[in-house]
Amino acid sequence: MHVKKGMTIKVISGNHKGMEGKILHVLPEKQRVIVEGINFMKKATRPSQENPGGGIVEREASIHISNVMVVHGGKASRIGYKKLDDGSKVRVFKKTNEEIEA
Repeated sequence: MHVKKGMTIKVISGNHKGMEGKILHVLPEKQRVIVEGINFMKKATRPSQENPGGGIVEREASIHISNVMVVHGGKASRIGYKKLDDGSKVRVFKKTNEEIEA
C-alpha cells in the first residue's frame, strides 16, 4: 500500500477529482481507503441508545486506492522505495526524492 492512515491525499479520478483530505482508514484487503470529507453516502440507522430516533446519517464511503495520490508540498506525488546503505528500505516521494517520515 502506498498510503497510510493520517496521510494527506488528493483524489486524481472519479466524481471527487481534485479534492484533498486526510486518510481515516485503510482497507488493504479490499484496496480501498476512507478519506475525511470525501465521498459521502447516506446510511439508514436503527434507533440506539445514543440516537434514539434512528434516521439517516451521512458518512464517508471508501475510494479505491488507485484513485488517490499522496500530497507533498501542495502537489500530488507518486511513492517509490529506496534502499539505504545499512540495508533498510524507505519510502520516498518520486517528484522530490525526499524520504517520507512515518
